[in-house]
Amino acid sequence: MSKLLVLDVVGLTPRLLAHMPRLRALAADGFQAGLGTVLPAVTCSAQSTFLTGLPPSGHGIVGNGWYFRDLGEVLLWRQHNALVGGEKLWQAARRDRPGYTVANVCWWYAMGADVDWTVTPRPIYRADGRKDPDCYTDPPSLHDELTAKLGPFPLFSYWGPGAGIASSAWICRAAEHVLAAHDPDLTLVYVPHLDYDLQRHGPSDPRAAAAAAELDTVLAPLLDAAAGRTTVVLSEYGITDVSRPVDVNRALRAEGLLRVHTQDGMEYLDPWTSRAFAVADHQIAHVYVRDPADVPAVAKLCASIEGVATVLDQDGKATHGLDHPRSGELVLLAEPDSWFTYYYWLDDARAPDFARVVEIHRKPGYDPAELFFDPAAPGAAKRRAALALLRKKAGLRYVMSVVGLDAGARAVRGSHGLLPADPADAPVLLCSAPAPAGAPPRSRYEATEVKDLLLRLAQP
Repeated sequence: MSKLLVLDVVGLTPRLLAHMPRLRALAADGFQAGLGTVLPAVTCSAQSTFLTGLPPSGHGIVGNGWYFRDLGEVLLWRQHNALVGGEKLWQAARRDRPGYTVANVCWWYAMGADVDWTVTPRPIYRADGRKDPDCYTDPPSLHDELTAKLGPFPLFSYWGPGAGIASSAWICRAAEHVLAAHDPDLTLVYVPHLDYDLQRHGPSDPRAAAAAAELDTVLAPLLDAAAGRTTVVLSEYGITDVSRPVDVNRALRAEGLLRVHTQDGMEYLDPWTSRAFAVADHQIAHVYVRDPADVPAVAKLCASIEGVATVLDQDGKATHGLDHPRSGELVLLAEPDSWFTYYYWLDDARAPDFARVVEIHRKPGYDPAELFFDPAAPGAAKRRAALALLRKKAGLRYVMSVVGLDAGARAVRGSHGLLPADPADAPVLLCSAPAPAGAPPRSRYEATEVKDLLLRLAQP
């Protein structure tokens, strides 16, 4: 079989590709095509579709997180591969070649996957509350190989106010090491850099083009190292300009549907007693309704919220491949200029302490305000960050309280999750080799066709 390198350059679109000559050149002897995505157009759902060929209704990844009804908790960014249903790409390849080897470098749901080499971000959560950058690898020896060569995984460049090129550079260099040292048949590499400034500033801002050019330079050595392999570059979604945060949970609370409980003056979402609440995920939101009799009234309320474009009921979810038990009873789609916050408190003084920190696992929804030092007082937020770092270096407990609330939400200028309206802002697929033998040239592939395309490209 032909060896494959599959790069998930998150957020890559034809509009950004114009600023990436090295990446464009990849398709000179191969092809470029438009790439359909799934609803929701978010990382965990799209990647799972690429690898299984199934929509979210088939593989069960209905977003970057959801309400786990059996646990009574909202959980985002889980990592166990067992959550993903369906046959994976490498499992299908092994039917024809039992010894087919696979490396996963930072694609999601990496932990516990039946691959040969795994690299994924995994902080050290210390007993005193400190969080230190690190990664998880399998086999464990790969951890020492990578950290000796590259240093610790730059976690604080992977997400948060400091997110930037360093994390993508580390991932690319780690992938080069895996290619050289272990020579997998299939290598999956997730490259996140375009997610950052495009959400901070929007794709229309000049900084978006600068981020694309910067990433093109970082990718070049990895593309060179992959010479002799078939390289496929794809993206999960395109980021579009937004200007309006939509507080759907506050609307549900105002109607008495969402309930909270209070500890030490801080309010926490109470999913056990709420009649309805939303799990916000960029431009979609799953609304969980406890009593089926309440669904029509909740749907009517949600449709009346400014910034909500569509309310999907059971039939609507089925139309979009989202009719899975993990989905909310209703799914909301935002207007193109809008995105959903997770905020449920009515007074910022009552917000939980985790609201003001980078805390992707405790917030019951996605929070892009984590990409900013508090826009209401960025200087003060940076001073608090510096003091927290001093406490960390001294071995003391610290709180990195730097994230803004409403001001942070208003600062967000880019989002995703909806199906693209403009092909220039849609995902794209590049391949260094011609289309598989016997396949006519195509201008577009659907996300559900990626698995089959990769299997065909792997054939000798």
